[in-house]
Amino acid sequence: MIKAPTNIENIGEEIAILWPDSHESYFSHEYLREKSPSADNMGEVDILGHRHGGDGPKFFPGVRVVGWEMVGNYAVCFHFSDGHSTGLFSWPYLRQIDAERD
Repeated sequence: MIKAPTNIENIGEEIAILWPDSHESYFSHEYLREKSPSADNMGEVDILGHRHGGDGPKFFPGVRVVGWEMVGNYAVCFHFSDGHSTGLFSWPYLRQIDAERD
């Protein structure tokens, strides 16, 4: 089980996350917008396995994180300058997309 971050900060062009295990994650604002796990961004799969939506832009040059809110003790919702704010970034998902960049 991945525990909630001990700190989340906006540092210049990046969101910095400090985890309880002392790991630090740094995400550009554009990368977070690209990786938003929302249905608008990723689409939704129905019970027959057909994907609906998620066919919009995949790159978001110039988009900034303008705020965020914690969702329970399991996720954070980032608010972006293009108005997007429906993706819930769970702690495991944030660690996953951090590792994907390595």
